[in-house]
Amino acid sequence: MTFAGLLDSIGGMGRFQIIQVALLAIPMLMTASHHLLQNFSAAVPGHHCQIHVTANTTQGTNATHGLSAKDLLRISIPMDGDWEPEKCHRFVTTQWQLLNPNATVPNGTEMETEPCMDGWTYDKSVFTNTIIMEWNLVCNLRTHGQMAQSIYMAGVLVGALVFGSLADRFGRKALLSWSYLQMAVTGTCTAFSPNFTAYCIFRFLVGMALSGVVLNCVSLVVEWVPTKIRTITSMVVGYSATIGQIVLAGLAYALPDWRWLQFTTSVPFFIFFLYSWWFAESARWLVLSGKPDRAVQVLKKVAQINRKKEEGDKLDTEVLKSNMQKEMGLAQSSHTLYSLVRTPKVRRISCCIASVWLATSFAFYGLAMDLQNFGFNIYLIQVAFGSIDIPAKLGATIGMSFIGRRITQAASVILAGLAILANIFVPRELKTLRTSLAVLGKGCLASSFNCLYLYTGELYPTVIRQTGMGLGSTMARVGGIVAPAVRVTGEYFPYLPPIIYGTAPIISGIAAIFLPETLNVPLPDTIEEVEGRKRARNLMNEEQREKILLQTAGPAMLQES
Repeated sequence: MTFAGLLDSIGGMGRFQIIQVALLAIPMLMTASHHLLQNFSAAVPGHHCQIHVTANTTQGTNATHGLSAKDLLRISIPMDGDWEPEKCHRFVTTQWQLLNPNATVPNGTEMETEPCMDGWTYDKSVFTNTIIMEWNLVCNLRTHGQMAQSIYMAGVLVGALVFGSLADRFGRKALLSWSYLQMAVTGTCTAFSPNFTAYCIFRFLVGMALSGVVLNCVSLVVEWVPTKIRTITSMVVGYSATIGQIVLAGLAYALPDWRWLQFTTSVPFFIFFLYSWWFAESARWLVLSGKPDRAVQVLKKVAQINRKKEEGDKLDTEVLKSNMQKEMGLAQSSHTLYSLVRTPKVRRISCCIASVWLATSFAFYGLAMDLQNFGFNIYLIQVAFGSIDIPAKLGATIGMSFIGRRITQAASVILAGLAILANIFVPRELKTLRTSLAVLGKGCLASSFNCLYLYTGELYPTVIRQTGMGLGSTMARVGGIVAPAVRVTGEYFPYLPPIIYGTAPIISGIAAIFLPETLNVPLPDTIEEVEGRKRARNLMNEEQREKILLQTAGPAMLQES
Protein backbone atom coordinates (compact mmCIF):
# COMPACT_ATOMS: atom_id res chain seq x y z
CA MET A 1 0.00 0.00 0.00
CA THR A 2 1.29 3.46 -0.91
CA PHE A 3 1.03 6.59 1.24
CA ALA A 4 -2.00 7.62 -0.82
CA GLY A 5 -3.65 4.31 0.14
CA LEU A 6 -2.69 4.88 3.76
CA LEU A 7 -4.33 8.31 3.62
CA ASP A 8 -7.52 6.76 2.23
CA SER A 9 -7.57 4.20 5.05
CA ILE A 10 -7.77 6.92 7.72
CA GLY A 11 -10.67 8.77 6.14
CA GLY A 12 -9.56 10.10 2.74
CA MET A 13 -11.34 13.42 2.30
CA GLY A 14 -12.80 13.33 5.80
CA ARG A 15 -13.81 15.97 8.32
CA PHE A 16 -10.20 16.88 9.06
CA GLN A 17 -9.36 17.54 5.40
CA ILE A 18 -12.53 19.59 4.84
CA ILE A 19 -11.87 21.79 7.89
CA GLN A 20 -8.18 22.24 7.09
CA VAL A 21 -8.81 23.15 3.44
CA ALA A 22 -11.49 25.68 4.50
CA LEU A 23 -9.21 27.28 7.09
CA LEU A 24 -6.38 27.46 4.54
CA ALA A 25 -8.58 28.90 1.77
CA ILE A 26 -9.83 31.89 3.81
CA PRO A 27 -6.36 33.52 4.17
CA MET A 28 -5.77 32.96 0.44
CA LEU A 29 -8.71 35.28 -0.16
CA MET A 30 -6.95 38.07 1.74
CA THR A 31 -3.58 37.46 0.05
CA ALA A 32 -5.23 38.27 -3.30
CA SER A 33 -6.34 41.59 -1.83
CA HIS A 34 -2.77 42.39 -0.76
CA HIS A 35 -1.40 41.40 -4.15
CA LEU A 36 -3.46 44.02 -5.99
CA LEU A 37 -3.79 46.52 -3.15
CA GLN A 38 -1.62 49.15 -4.80
CA ASN A 39 -4.23 49.69 -7.52
CA PHE A 40 -6.05 51.66 -4.83
CA SER A 41 -3.46 52.62 -2.19
CA ALA A 42 -1.20 54.10 -4.90
CA ALA A 43 -3.92 55.38 -7.24
CA VAL A 44 -3.02 58.67 -8.95
CA PRO A 45 -5.88 61.19 -8.66
CA GLY A 46 -6.31 64.21 -10.88
CA HIS A 47 -4.03 66.98 -9.67
CA HIS A 48 -2.56 70.38 -10.49
CA CYS A 49 -0.31 72.93 -8.82
CA GLN A 50 -1.57 74.88 -5.85
CA ILE A 51 -3.06 78.11 -7.18
CA HIS A 52 -0.82 81.07 -6.50
CA VAL A 53 -2.40 84.45 -7.27
CA THR A 54 -0.07 87.40 -7.84
CA ALA A 55 -1.13 91.04 -7.88
CA ASN A 56 0.49 91.77 -11.22
CA THR A 57 -2.26 94.13 -12.40
CA THR A 58 -4.33 96.92 -10.91
CA GLN A 59 -7.00 94.36 -10.14
CA GLY A 60 -4.93 93.00 -7.29
CA THR A 61 -5.66 89.94 -5.24
CA ASN A 62 -9.03 91.23 -4.06
CA ALA A 63 -10.40 90.48 -7.54
CA THR A 64 -10.21 86.78 -6.79
CA HIS A 65 -13.07 86.99 -4.32
CA GLY A 66 -15.66 87.14 -7.08
CA LEU A 67 -14.14 84.43 -9.24
CA SER A 68 -15.26 80.83 -9.52
CA ALA A 69 -12.86 77.94 -8.97
CA LYS A 70 -12.88 77.31 -12.73
CA ASP A 71 -11.82 80.88 -13.47
CA LEU A 72 -9.10 80.79 -10.85
CA LEU A 73 -7.78 77.61 -12.41
CA ARG A 74 -7.79 79.17 -15.88
CA ILE A 75 -5.74 82.22 -14.90
CA SER A 76 -3.28 80.27 -12.74
CA ILE A 77 -2.65 76.93 -14.48
CA PRO A 78 -1.79 76.40 -18.19
CA MET A 79 -3.71 73.82 -20.20
CA ASP A 80 -2.19 70.72 -21.81
CA GLY A 81 -2.92 69.31 -25.28
CA ASP A 82 -6.22 67.80 -24.10
CA TRP A 83 -7.34 71.13 -22.58
CA GLU A 84 -6.87 69.76 -19.11
CA PRO A 85 -4.92 71.66 -16.40
CA GLU A 86 -1.20 70.95 -16.48
CA LYS A 87 -0.20 68.62 -13.65
CA CYS A 88 3.30 69.89 -12.99
CA HIS A 89 3.45 73.59 -13.99
CA ARG A 90 1.72 76.87 -13.22
CA PHE A 91 1.97 80.43 -14.50
CA VAL A 92 4.68 82.49 -12.86
CA THR A 93 2.30 85.46 -12.86
CA THR A 94 -1.48 85.32 -12.78
CA GLN A 95 -2.91 85.70 -16.31
CA TRP A 96 -5.90 87.92 -15.59
CA GLN A 97 -6.43 88.65 -19.28
CA LEU A 98 -7.50 85.03 -19.85
CA LEU A 99 -10.78 85.87 -18.13
CA ASN A 100 -11.68 87.90 -21.23
CA PRO A 101 -12.44 85.49 -24.08
CA ASN A 102 -11.75 88.25 -26.64
CA ALA A 103 -8.35 89.15 -25.25
CA THR A 104 -5.27 88.53 -27.37
CA VAL A 105 -2.91 85.82 -26.20
CA PRO A 106 0.20 87.32 -24.57
CA ASN A 107 3.62 86.43 -25.80
CA GLY A 108 5.64 83.54 -24.38
CA THR A 109 7.55 85.67 -21.91
CA GLU A 110 4.41 86.93 -20.22
CA MET A 111 3.00 83.36 -20.15
CA GLU A 112 6.09 81.96 -18.46
CA THR A 113 5.52 78.86 -16.31
CA GLU A 114 7.29 77.30 -13.35
CA PRO A 115 7.18 73.96 -11.48
CA CYS A 116 4.74 73.54 -8.61
CA MET A 117 6.43 75.50 -5.82
CA ASP A 118 3.72 75.27 -3.15
CA GLY A 119 2.52 71.71 -3.57
CA TRP A 120 -0.48 70.26 -5.40
CA THR A 121 -4.24 70.23 -5.24
CA TYR A 122 -5.74 66.74 -5.62
CA ASP A 123 -9.14 65.56 -6.78
CA LYS A 124 -10.61 63.73 -3.78
CA SER A 125 -13.89 62.72 -5.39
CA VAL A 126 -12.81 59.06 -5.66
CA PHE A 127 -9.94 58.62 -3.19
CA THR A 128 -9.71 60.65 0.00
CA ASN A 129 -6.06 59.71 0.52
CA THR A 130 -3.45 57.62 -1.31
CA ILE A 131 0.31 57.37 -0.91
CA ILE A 132 0.58 59.52 -4.04
CA MET A 133 -1.42 62.32 -2.41
CA GLU A 134 0.15 61.98 1.03
CA TRP A 135 3.77 62.07 -0.10
CA ASN A 136 3.30 64.03 -3.35
CA LEU A 137 4.62 61.25 -5.58
CA VAL A 138 3.82 63.14 -8.77
CA CYS A 139 5.73 64.99 -11.46
CA ASN A 140 9.45 64.45 -10.75
CA LEU A 141 8.57 61.68 -8.25
CA ARG A 142 5.89 60.01 -10.39
CA THR A 143 7.94 56.83 -10.92
CA HIS A 144 8.04 56.15 -7.17
CA GLY A 145 4.60 54.56 -7.22
CA GLN A 146 5.70 51.94 -9.74
CA MET A 147 8.96 51.51 -7.85
CA ALA A 148 6.99 50.64 -4.69
CA GLN A 149 5.17 47.86 -6.56
CA SER A 150 8.46 46.48 -7.93
CA ILE A 151 9.90 46.48 -4.40
CA TYR A 152 6.85 44.56 -3.19
CA MET A 153 7.25 41.99 -5.98
CA ALA A 154 10.95 41.69 -5.10
CA GLY A 155 9.81 40.78 -1.59
CA VAL A 156 7.56 38.10 -3.06
CA LEU A 157 10.56 36.68 -4.94
CA VAL A 158 12.84 36.72 -1.89
CA GLY A 159 10.08 35.16 0.19
CA ALA A 160 9.66 32.31 -2.28
CA LEU A 161 13.38 31.56 -2.11
CA VAL A 162 13.73 31.94 1.67
CA PHE A 163 10.49 30.44 2.95
CA GLY A 164 10.55 27.64 0.37
CA SER A 165 13.88 26.33 1.62
CA LEU A 166 13.03 26.94 5.29
CA ALA A 167 9.77 25.01 4.89
CA ASP A 168 11.73 21.99 3.67
CA ARG A 169 13.91 22.27 6.79
CA PHE A 170 11.48 23.27 9.56
CA GLY A 171 8.15 22.10 8.20
CA ARG A 172 5.15 23.59 6.45
CA LYS A 173 3.07 24.34 9.55
CA ALA A 174 5.75 26.31 11.41
CA LEU A 175 6.59 28.46 8.39
CA LEU A 176 2.91 29.04 7.62
CA SER A 177 2.26 30.28 11.16
CA TRP A 178 5.30 32.55 10.96
CA SER A 179 4.15 33.90 7.58
CA TYR A 180 0.70 34.71 9.01
CA LEU A 181 2.31 36.60 11.88
CA GLN A 182 4.75 38.45 9.63
CA MET A 183 1.90 39.36 7.26
CA ALA A 184 -0.18 40.70 10.15
CA VAL A 185 2.61 42.72 11.79
CA THR A 186 4.27 44.16 8.68
CA GLY A 187 0.93 44.80 6.98
CA THR A 188 -0.31 46.73 10.01
CA CYS A 189 2.98 48.62 10.23
CA THR A 190 2.58 49.57 6.56
CA ALA A 191 -0.70 51.27 7.45
CA PHE A 192 1.17 53.46 9.96
CA SER A 193 4.22 54.20 7.77
CA PRO A 194 5.57 57.68 8.58
CA ASN A 195 7.20 58.12 5.16
CA PHE A 196 7.63 56.54 1.74
CA THR A 197 10.85 54.75 2.64
CA ALA A 198 9.23 52.98 5.58
CA TYR A 199 6.26 52.12 3.36
CA CYS A 200 8.52 50.39 0.83
CA ILE A 201 10.38 48.44 3.53
CA PHE A 202 7.18 47.15 5.11
CA ARG A 203 5.66 46.32 1.72
CA PHE A 204 8.79 44.29 0.89
CA LEU A 205 8.30 42.30 4.11
CA VAL A 206 4.60 41.85 3.30
CA GLY A 207 5.59 40.43 -0.08
CA MET A 208 7.94 37.97 1.61
CA ALA A 209 5.20 36.84 3.99
CA LEU A 210 2.73 36.44 1.15
CA SER A 211 5.04 33.93 -0.54
CA GLY A 212 5.31 31.99 2.69
CA VAL A 213 1.52 31.86 3.03
CA VAL A 214 0.88 30.74 -0.55
CA LEU A 215 3.67 28.15 -0.78
CA ASN A 216 2.91 26.44 2.52
CA CYS A 217 -0.84 26.64 2.07
CA VAL A 218 -0.58 24.83 -1.26
CA SER A 219 1.79 22.24 0.22
CA LEU A 220 -0.52 21.43 3.15
CA VAL A 221 -3.52 21.16 0.85
CA VAL A 222 -1.80 18.90 -1.70
CA GLU A 223 -0.06 16.70 0.87
CA TRP A 224 -3.16 16.01 2.96
CA VAL A 225 -5.95 15.43 0.44
CA PRO A 226 -6.44 12.22 -1.58
CA THR A 227 -5.18 12.25 -5.15
CA LYS A 228 -8.62 12.00 -6.74
CA ILE A 229 -9.83 15.08 -4.81
CA ARG A 230 -6.74 17.17 -5.44
CA THR A 231 -8.16 18.97 -8.48
CA ILE A 232 -11.32 20.00 -6.63
CA THR A 233 -9.44 21.26 -3.57
CA SER A 234 -6.94 23.12 -5.74
CA MET A 235 -9.86 24.74 -7.54
CA VAL A 236 -11.39 25.78 -4.20
CA VAL A 237 -8.15 27.44 -3.13
CA GLY A 238 -7.77 29.05 -6.55
CA TYR A 239 -11.29 30.43 -6.53
CA SER A 240 -10.80 31.84 -3.03
CA ALA A 241 -8.07 34.02 -4.53
CA THR A 242 -10.49 35.01 -7.31
CA ILE A 243 -13.13 36.02 -4.76
CA GLY A 244 -10.43 37.99 -2.97
CA GLN A 245 -9.98 40.18 -6.06
CA ILE A 246 -13.69 40.96 -6.06
CA VAL A 247 -13.78 41.59 -2.31
CA LEU A 248 -10.90 44.05 -2.71
CA ALA A 249 -13.07 46.28 -4.90
CA GLY A 250 -15.73 46.44 -2.17
CA LEU A 251 -13.21 47.15 0.58
CA ALA A 252 -11.51 49.86 -1.47
CA TYR A 253 -14.85 51.51 -2.22
CA ALA A 254 -15.84 51.47 1.45
CA LEU A 255 -12.38 52.61 2.62
CA PRO A 256 -11.08 55.33 0.24
CA ASP A 257 -8.20 56.17 2.62
CA TRP A 258 -5.21 53.93 1.87
CA ARG A 259 -4.21 53.62 5.55
CA TRP A 260 -7.58 52.19 6.60
CA LEU A 261 -7.63 49.89 3.57
CA GLN A 262 -4.15 48.58 4.35
CA PHE A 263 -5.06 48.12 8.02
CA THR A 264 -8.30 46.28 7.26
CA THR A 265 -6.66 43.79 4.90
CA SER A 266 -3.84 43.09 7.38
CA VAL A 267 -5.55 42.65 10.77
CA PRO A 268 -7.33 39.35 9.87
CA PHE A 269 -3.93 37.66 9.64
CA PHE A 270 -3.64 37.91 13.43
CA ILE A 271 -6.71 35.65 13.58
CA PHE A 272 -5.23 33.28 10.99
CA PHE A 273 -2.06 33.10 13.08
CA LEU A 274 -4.00 32.20 16.22
CA TYR A 275 -5.91 29.30 14.68
CA SER A 276 -2.94 27.99 12.65
CA TRP A 277 -1.85 25.93 15.70
CA TRP A 278 -4.67 23.53 14.83
CA PHE A 279 -3.21 22.60 11.44
CA ALA A 280 -1.54 19.20 11.14
CA GLU A 281 2.02 19.10 9.87
CA SER A 282 2.51 17.19 6.63
CA ALA A 283 3.02 13.53 7.56
CA ARG A 284 4.78 13.03 4.26
CA TRP A 285 7.33 15.73 5.15
CA LEU A 286 7.79 14.35 8.69
CA VAL A 287 8.71 10.88 7.38
CA LEU A 288 11.07 12.22 4.70
CA SER A 289 12.69 14.45 7.35
CA GLY A 290 13.46 11.46 9.61
CA LYS A 291 10.62 12.06 12.10
CA PRO A 292 8.39 8.99 11.66
CA ASP A 293 7.28 9.02 15.32
CA ARG A 294 5.74 12.48 14.98
CA ALA A 295 4.21 11.43 11.66
CA VAL A 296 2.43 8.52 13.34
CA GLN A 297 1.07 10.83 16.06
CA VAL A 298 -0.25 13.26 13.45
CA LEU A 299 -1.84 10.48 11.40
CA LYS A 300 -3.56 9.08 14.50
CA LYS A 301 -4.93 12.54 15.30
CA VAL A 302 -6.29 12.87 11.76
CA ALA A 303 -7.80 9.36 11.93
CA GLN A 304 -9.57 10.25 15.16
CA ILE A 305 -11.05 13.47 13.72
CA ASN A 306 -12.17 11.48 10.67
CA ARG A 307 -13.79 8.88 12.96
CA LYS A 308 -11.32 6.21 11.87
CA LYS A 309 -9.71 5.68 15.27
CA GLU A 310 -9.38 1.90 14.84
CA GLU A 311 -7.43 2.27 11.61
CA GLY A 312 -5.27 4.94 13.24
CA ASP A 313 -4.43 2.68 16.19
CA LYS A 314 -2.97 0.14 13.76
CA LEU A 315 -0.32 2.59 12.57
CA ASP A 316 3.26 2.52 13.77
CA THR A 317 6.61 3.66 12.40
CA GLU A 318 7.30 0.36 10.63
CA VAL A 319 3.97 0.43 8.80
CA LEU A 320 4.57 4.02 7.80
CA LYS A 321 8.07 3.40 6.50
CA SER A 322 6.98 0.37 4.51
CA ASN A 323 4.26 2.42 2.84
CA MET A 324 6.67 5.21 1.90
CA GLN A 325 9.71 3.25 0.70
CA LYS A 326 9.52 4.77 -2.77
CA GLU A 327 9.25 8.35 -1.49
CA MET A 328 12.10 7.82 0.96
CA GLY A 329 14.29 6.36 -1.77
CA LEU A 330 13.70 9.35 -4.03
CA ALA A 331 14.34 11.78 -1.17
CA GLN A 332 17.81 10.32 -0.66
CA SER A 333 18.86 11.10 -4.24
CA SER A 334 20.86 14.31 -4.64
CA HIS A 335 19.87 16.88 -7.26
CA THR A 336 20.64 20.57 -7.74
CA LEU A 337 19.56 23.39 -10.03
CA TYR A 338 22.03 22.07 -12.57
CA SER A 339 19.78 19.02 -12.96
CA LEU A 340 17.25 21.28 -14.70
CA VAL A 341 19.60 21.85 -17.65
CA ARG A 342 21.95 18.85 -17.53
CA THR A 343 20.09 16.61 -20.00
CA PRO A 344 18.57 17.57 -23.39
CA LYS A 345 14.84 17.02 -22.82
CA VAL A 346 14.76 18.39 -19.29
CA ARG A 347 16.77 21.39 -20.51
CA ARG A 348 14.23 22.05 -23.26
CA ILE A 349 11.38 21.75 -20.74
CA SER A 350 13.11 24.18 -18.37
CA CYS A 351 13.74 26.82 -21.06
CA CYS A 352 10.23 26.66 -22.51
CA ILE A 353 8.27 26.50 -19.27
CA ALA A 354 10.39 29.25 -17.67
CA SER A 355 9.57 31.57 -20.59
CA VAL A 356 5.85 30.88 -20.15
CA TRP A 357 5.98 31.60 -16.40
CA LEU A 358 7.88 34.84 -17.01
CA ALA A 359 5.62 36.09 -19.81
CA THR A 360 2.38 35.15 -18.06
CA SER A 361 3.26 36.98 -14.86
CA PHE A 362 4.78 39.92 -16.75
CA ALA A 363 1.66 40.51 -18.86
CA PHE A 364 -0.70 39.71 -15.97
CA TYR A 365 0.68 42.44 -13.72
CA GLY A 366 1.05 44.78 -16.68
CA LEU A 367 -2.74 44.60 -17.08
CA ALA A 368 -3.93 44.07 -13.51
CA MET A 369 -1.94 47.00 -12.08
CA ASP A 370 -3.08 49.56 -14.67
CA LEU A 371 -6.81 49.84 -13.99
CA GLN A 372 -6.87 53.64 -14.02
CA ASN A 373 -5.71 53.71 -17.63
CA PHE A 374 -9.07 52.48 -18.98
CA GLY A 375 -11.04 55.55 -17.97
CA PHE A 376 -13.88 53.59 -16.33
CA ASN A 377 -14.86 53.37 -12.68
CA ILE A 378 -11.84 51.66 -11.11
CA TYR A 379 -13.98 49.63 -8.69
CA LEU A 380 -16.13 48.15 -11.45
CA ILE A 381 -13.06 47.26 -13.50
CA GLN A 382 -11.55 45.50 -10.47
CA VAL A 383 -14.75 43.45 -10.14
CA ALA A 384 -14.65 42.62 -13.86
CA PHE A 385 -10.97 41.65 -13.69
CA GLY A 386 -11.70 39.37 -10.75
CA SER A 387 -14.91 37.87 -12.12
CA ILE A 388 -13.37 36.86 -15.45
CA ASP A 389 -11.17 34.37 -13.58
CA ILE A 390 -14.21 32.21 -12.77
CA PRO A 391 -15.04 31.15 -16.37
CA ALA A 392 -11.39 31.42 -17.40
CA LYS A 393 -10.14 28.88 -14.86
CA LEU A 394 -13.08 26.58 -15.57
CA GLY A 395 -12.33 26.76 -19.28
CA ALA A 396 -8.68 25.95 -18.66
CA THR A 397 -9.63 22.90 -16.61
CA ILE A 398 -11.95 21.62 -19.36
CA GLY A 399 -9.34 22.32 -22.04
CA MET A 400 -6.61 20.50 -20.15
CA SER A 401 -8.88 17.49 -19.61
CA PHE A 402 -10.07 17.05 -23.21
CA ILE A 403 -7.76 18.96 -25.55
CA GLY A 404 -4.50 18.53 -23.67
CA ARG A 405 -2.14 20.57 -21.55
CA ARG A 406 0.16 21.78 -24.33
CA ILE A 407 -2.55 23.20 -26.63
CA THR A 408 -4.43 24.78 -23.72
CA GLN A 409 -1.26 26.37 -22.38
CA ALA A 410 -0.09 27.72 -25.74
CA ALA A 411 -3.55 28.96 -26.77
CA SER A 412 -4.15 30.83 -23.51
CA VAL A 413 -0.97 32.93 -23.65
CA ILE A 414 -1.17 33.56 -27.41
CA LEU A 415 -4.78 34.74 -27.13
CA ALA A 416 -3.81 36.97 -24.21
CA GLY A 417 -1.01 38.54 -26.25
CA LEU A 418 -3.30 39.13 -29.23
CA ALA A 419 -5.93 40.79 -27.01
CA ILE A 420 -3.32 43.15 -25.55
CA LEU A 421 -1.88 44.02 -28.98
CA ALA A 422 -5.37 44.59 -30.41
CA ASN A 423 -5.91 47.40 -27.90
CA ILE A 424 -3.16 49.40 -29.59
CA PHE A 425 -5.41 49.90 -32.61
CA VAL A 426 -8.55 50.79 -30.64
CA PRO A 427 -9.14 54.55 -30.23
CA ARG A 428 -9.06 55.75 -26.62
CA GLU A 429 -12.61 57.06 -27.03
CA LEU A 430 -13.92 53.48 -27.32
CA LYS A 431 -13.50 52.78 -23.60
CA THR A 432 -15.90 49.83 -23.49
CA LEU A 433 -14.09 47.96 -26.26
CA ARG A 434 -10.67 48.69 -24.78
CA THR A 435 -11.77 47.47 -21.37
CA SER A 436 -13.39 44.34 -22.82
CA LEU A 437 -10.18 43.39 -24.64
CA ALA A 438 -8.17 43.97 -21.46
CA VAL A 439 -10.57 41.80 -19.43
CA LEU A 440 -10.32 39.08 -22.12
CA GLY A 441 -6.53 39.25 -21.98
CA LYS A 442 -6.51 39.06 -18.19
CA GLY A 443 -8.85 36.06 -18.30
CA CYS A 444 -6.56 34.24 -20.74
CA LEU A 445 -3.60 34.93 -18.46
CA ALA A 446 -5.56 33.56 -15.49
CA SER A 447 -6.18 30.41 -17.58
CA SER A 448 -2.46 30.22 -18.28
CA PHE A 449 -1.63 30.38 -14.57
CA ASN A 450 -4.22 27.71 -13.84
CA CYS A 451 -2.64 25.43 -16.42
CA LEU A 452 0.96 26.23 -15.49
CA TYR A 453 0.79 24.91 -11.93
CA LEU A 454 -0.43 21.48 -13.04
CA TYR A 455 1.52 21.28 -16.31
CA THR A 456 4.84 22.16 -14.68
CA GLY A 457 4.35 19.51 -12.00
CA GLU A 458 3.63 16.88 -14.66
CA LEU A 459 6.57 17.80 -16.87
CA TYR A 460 9.27 17.41 -14.22
CA PRO A 461 10.15 14.08 -12.58
CA THR A 462 9.59 13.58 -8.86
CA VAL A 463 13.26 13.98 -7.96
CA ILE A 464 13.39 17.57 -9.28
CA ARG A 465 9.70 18.50 -9.32
CA GLN A 466 9.95 21.03 -6.49
CA THR A 467 13.11 22.48 -8.02
CA GLY A 468 11.30 22.89 -11.33
CA MET A 469 8.32 24.51 -9.63
CA GLY A 470 10.76 26.82 -7.85
CA LEU A 471 12.25 27.86 -11.19
CA GLY A 472 8.81 28.67 -12.55
CA SER A 473 7.84 30.62 -9.43
CA THR A 474 11.10 32.59 -9.57
CA MET A 475 10.58 33.53 -13.22
CA ALA A 476 7.02 34.61 -12.42
CA ARG A 477 8.30 36.92 -9.68
CA VAL A 478 10.89 38.38 -12.03
CA GLY A 479 8.07 39.13 -14.47
CA GLY A 480 6.11 40.83 -11.69
CA ILE A 481 9.13 42.99 -10.78
CA VAL A 482 9.82 44.07 -14.37
CA ALA A 483 6.18 44.78 -15.33
CA PRO A 484 5.81 48.10 -13.39
CA ALA A 485 9.15 49.34 -14.75
CA VAL A 486 8.01 48.74 -18.34
CA ARG A 487 4.80 50.67 -17.70
CA VAL A 488 6.87 53.75 -16.81
CA THR A 489 8.22 53.84 -20.39
CA GLY A 490 4.69 54.66 -21.55
CA GLU A 491 5.22 58.27 -20.46
CA TYR A 492 7.82 58.64 -23.21
CA PHE A 493 6.58 56.10 -25.80
CA PRO A 494 2.83 55.48 -25.24
CA TYR A 495 2.62 52.38 -27.45
CA LEU A 496 5.75 50.67 -26.12
CA PRO A 497 4.28 49.02 -22.96
CA PRO A 498 1.33 47.31 -24.75
CA ILE A 499 3.64 46.15 -27.53
CA ILE A 500 5.98 44.53 -24.99
CA TYR A 501 3.14 43.18 -22.82
CA GLY A 502 1.48 41.65 -25.88
CA THR A 503 4.54 40.29 -27.66
CA ALA A 504 6.00 38.45 -24.67
CA PRO A 505 3.02 36.04 -24.20
CA ILE A 506 2.88 35.27 -27.93
CA ILE A 507 6.57 34.33 -28.00
CA SER A 508 6.14 32.18 -24.89
CA GLY A 509 3.11 30.51 -26.46
CA ILE A 510 5.22 29.50 -29.44
CA ALA A 511 7.81 28.10 -27.01
CA ALA A 512 5.06 26.11 -25.23
CA ILE A 513 4.32 24.24 -28.46
CA PHE A 514 7.70 22.52 -28.10
CA LEU A 515 6.78 21.05 -24.71
CA PRO A 516 5.72 17.38 -24.49
CA GLU A 517 2.05 16.53 -23.89
CA THR A 518 1.29 15.06 -20.45
CA LEU A 519 -2.43 14.29 -20.71
CA ASN A 520 -3.01 10.68 -19.56
CA VAL A 521 0.75 10.14 -19.22
CA PRO A 522 2.10 8.65 -15.93
CA LEU A 523 4.09 11.00 -13.74
CA PRO A 524 7.84 10.40 -14.18
CA ASP A 525 9.90 9.79 -11.05
CA THR A 526 13.43 10.09 -12.46
CA ILE A 527 15.22 12.20 -15.05
CA GLU A 528 15.93 9.05 -17.04
CA GLU A 529 12.19 8.44 -17.40
CA VAL A 530 11.73 11.93 -18.86
CA GLU A 531 14.57 11.44 -21.33
CA GLY A 532 13.06 8.14 -22.49
CA ARG A 533 9.41 9.20 -22.18
CA LYS A 534 8.57 9.22 -25.91
CA ARG A 535 9.89 5.74 -26.58
CA ALA A 536 8.22 4.37 -23.47
CA ARG A 537 4.93 5.94 -24.46
CA ASN A 538 5.07 4.38 -27.91
CA LEU A 539 5.70 0.92 -26.47
CA MET A 540 3.01 1.16 -23.81
CA ASN A 541 -0.47 -0.05 -24.68
CA GLU A 542 -3.58 1.55 -23.30
CA GLU A 543 -4.18 -1.12 -20.63
CA GLN A 544 -0.69 -0.75 -19.22
CA ARG A 545 -0.98 3.02 -19.12
CA GLU A 546 -4.24 2.87 -17.19
CA LYS A 547 -2.71 0.44 -14.71
CA ILE A 548 0.28 2.70 -14.09
CA LEU A 549 -1.95 5.74 -13.76
CA LEU A 550 -3.90 3.99 -11.01
CA GLN A 551 -0.70 3.00 -9.26
CA THR A 552 0.96 6.39 -9.39
CA ALA A 553 -2.25 8.34 -8.67
CA GLY A 554 -0.47 11.49 -9.75
CA PRO A 555 -1.83 14.88 -10.74
CA ALA A 556 -2.21 13.72 -14.35
CA MET A 557 -5.15 11.63 -13.14
CA LEU A 558 -6.74 14.56 -11.37
CA GLN A 559 -8.04 16.22 -14.48
CA GLU A 560 -9.99 13.10 -15.40
CA SER A 561 -11.75 12.83 -12.03
